[in-house]
Amino acid sequence: MTADRLDGEYEPSANAMTRDQVELYERTDGREGATMAGHPVVVLTVRGARSGKLRKVALMRIERDGVYAVGASAGGQDRHPSWFHNLVAHPTVQLQDGPERRLMTARVAEGAERESWAEYTEQLYPFFAEYRRQALENGNREIPMVLLEP
Repeated sequence: MTADRLDGEYEPSANAMTRDQVELYERTDGREGATMAGHPVVVLTVRGARSGKLRKVALMRIERDGVYAVGASAGGQDRHPSWFHNLVAHPTVQLQDGPERRLMTARVAEGAERESWAEYTEQLYPFFAEYRRQALENGNREIPMVLLEP
């Protein structure tokens, strides 16, 4: 690990859309590939829980007072996204927001803190409320809110 990056072997996503967006975002320091469905994104790098390889994903940008959050919504599916399991296993992650890369520590918010971040996310991205509803309906699943702190 360097001061601002995770070191290791990178395994690009099997999903072409994810792989291409991450590559474009990183190559241009976020000048291109910085939105998804018209909303700003960050690139999160996590270490694979089993493989130990680096995995990257573009996620909606949620930031408040220097703390970032990511919602493990998987679009309201009945299961958590794979990146969630990876960061729980390896909580040191790399966040890229535009040209700035930094190492962060991930932790799952609980109780009132989780609800506060979920409500804030709904203010930024109203569709997140539907993801929350679908996750409960499809799999009786609360969407984890993961805080990324320096």
